[in-house]
Amino acid sequence: MNTPAVAGQRGRSGTMSVRKIYPVLEMSCAACAVSVESMLKNTPGVTDAGVNYANQQAWVEYDPKTVTQQGLQNAVRSIGYDLVIDAENPQEMQAEAQQRHYESLKKRTIGAALLSVPLMVIGMLFMNMPYANEIMLLLSAPVVFGLGRSFFVNAWKQARHGQTNMDTLVALSTGIAFFFSAFNTVFPEFWHQRGIHPHVYFETAAVIITFILLGKLLEERAKSNTSSAIKKLMGLQPKTVRVVENDVESEIPVASVRVGQVIVVRPGEKIPVDGLVVAGTSFVDESMISGEPVPVEKKPDQRIFAGTINQKGSFRFRAEKVGADTVLAQIIRMVQEAQGSKAPVQKLVDRIAGIFVPVVIGIAVLTFVVWLLVGGENAFAQALLTSVTVLVIACPCALGLATPTAIMVGVGKGADNQILIKDAESLELGHQVSAVVLDKTGTITAGKPAVTNLEWQETGAEQQATVLYALESQSEHPLATAVVDYLATLSVKSQPLASFESLTGRGVEGRFEGIRYVVGNRRLLDERGIPVSPAVEQRVKQWQQEARTVVYFANDKTVLALIAIADPIKETSRAAIQTLKNRGIAVYMLTGDNPQTAGAVAKAVGLTDFRAEVMPSDKADFVKELQNRGEVVAMVGDGINDSQALAQADVSIAMGKGSDIAMDVARMTLITSDLGRIPKALELSHRTVQVIRQNLFWAFIYNLIGIPIAAGILYPFNGFLLNPMIAGAAMALSSVSVVSNSLRLRGTKL
Repeated sequence: MNTPAVAGQRGRSGTMSVRKIYPVLEMSCAACAVSVESMLKNTPGVTDAGVNYANQQAWVEYDPKTVTQQGLQNAVRSIGYDLVIDAENPQEMQAEAQQRHYESLKKRTIGAALLSVPLMVIGMLFMNMPYANEIMLLLSAPVVFGLGRSFFVNAWKQARHGQTNMDTLVALSTGIAFFFSAFNTVFPEFWHQRGIHPHVYFETAAVIITFILLGKLLEERAKSNTSSAIKKLMGLQPKTVRVVENDVESEIPVASVRVGQVIVVRPGEKIPVDGLVVAGTSFVDESMISGEPVPVEKKPDQRIFAGTINQKGSFRFRAEKVGADTVLAQIIRMVQEAQGSKAPVQKLVDRIAGIFVPVVIGIAVLTFVVWLLVGGENAFAQALLTSVTVLVIACPCALGLATPTAIMVGVGKGADNQILIKDAESLELGHQVSAVVLDKTGTITAGKPAVTNLEWQETGAEQQATVLYALESQSEHPLATAVVDYLATLSVKSQPLASFESLTGRGVEGRFEGIRYVVGNRRLLDERGIPVSPAVEQRVKQWQQEARTVVYFANDKTVLALIAIADPIKETSRAAIQTLKNRGIAVYMLTGDNPQTAGAVAKAVGLTDFRAEVMPSDKADFVKELQNRGEVVAMVGDGINDSQALAQADVSIAMGKGSDIAMDVARMTLITSDLGRIPKALELSHRTVQVIRQNLFWAFIYNLIGIPIAAGILYPFNGFLLNPMIAGAAMALSSVSVVSNSLRLRGTKL
């Protein structure tokens, strides 16, 4: 399936334009996304564009008469990145590229760590051994300029466009530390002649590279799954279909299907496009659209949708919507666009670094100039030492660790509490959630129809349970499975029937020992002339008001039993919802089910605000509506039909027993499917964000205090100049404090 496009839009200049989504390769930070977006926006013929670093995609609205896709690709390539165009499956190509990058990053991180360990041992314990500096130079060079080469390359890319980011600071600090140390190793007499011991900082440069590589690895690990949801959605559509023309069946690619063609669907097959049934009957699993677990009966003149799954029957239908017009294609496009609107995980840190880097460089330069002017005999030596000390103490190691370490511990704490968290963004936003939107089926309820009541209406009728079991075990109706499962728990055995017949849309009937028995709805009883007493009618009415489906079991003369079937509410749902409400969070329920059932479930769990009979797009629109009101929205769901709303929400949470696609789209997954974990997830977010803020504070407080001291601000008062080695120790201490603070999350009680 090609990347979806919306044709016929009118751009800002008034020209007709198209809008397409393209995977972007080679981006390594949020500033890279800014560069790609800026280049696309400034390309002639492009009316608007946006680039998302988190899912590595760009959307471009352009005039195809002015610029081609190749032109867009060339523009992006000119600044060192790439755009995937004209690929059979661009998302798959992007996923493969991301996986290759992740594996490469993993190897570089491991390699850097292996080389950094002996460097630290020599630098801390054996710095006076023979040739210690030369050995450290040989060990650190591959780390800094080999395994850490990407930092220097990316810093250069940003510099070409007049921008700075974390890579700039990493490249600058490690480069200065390495070359200064190399100079001291090769020309130690330069400092000896001036009465100064030539210190080296090879281990500092290598450890900085290792830690930052680890942070990048964690980030890539979180991003590596963003394309799998789209891939699985696309997998819902079959590759080929069977069409009927002049009573002859032929197989063609799904991309070749035209509106009006008649398509044959056999048992177990996926529906290829949207259409209208013209012949045959069957039950179709539409849970991806409605979220409801019970397959829907399809007869002539009823609509079917692409991606839904046919059950046991066979039918023919006429194609009405194909390609990008199907409901499935719209879900895919909306998931892509909603994911693309999200901010990058490291946006805050990159923004801070964008300000921090120029300031630190400016301070280092100013320090060097001032010392040249007032330093006296050793002006140059002191100017160089103090400026390097400024750069060393301003190392971004603590800043780079502030978020990843807190996230690592927070994610681990979540896993201990059956909460799987995929990225930092969810933890950063979770504590701000002001509205929670819950899907009904599979989220508030168990998601599986079950017998809630079996009441025998005649004395001794219980002996006919074996006949009921025999009839339902041969039925193809989805509700029959619930009855069979219930009877199996009562150790009921089956009986051989003399005859059996399935009656579409009504139920089943069969004969046992010369007596006819039926299981089905009221319509079947009326057709067979079986009387229904007022007491039975009253009981049926009561159950229906409680949103239960009623199945009749009768013989030729009377109703033998009533069976109530419902999707049971999870035991923890009401308490979890009450906890959220007690915290001042508004809770809403959305479902594709009918208003009567929705109302009964909402009442049972203490909810007053719910929406029934909603389509997938309606759920996403409702989330948007809440967001437009200024709410920070958490969406909780379990089905494919929830994927659009999950992608649109600020915080998305999937139930662990739900669909793979819902779990891929959502950034959090509750392993136990227990709603009681939602308040805990939000509390974990609150605690984690506290730690991140504390980490950033400590990362900066060292710089706010240390940089002026490193620049020599105390020298006029007491003659104190900070030794670069002490500056390195202060930098290391800031990292230790950040890591230690993050580890406190392990003891947090949720």
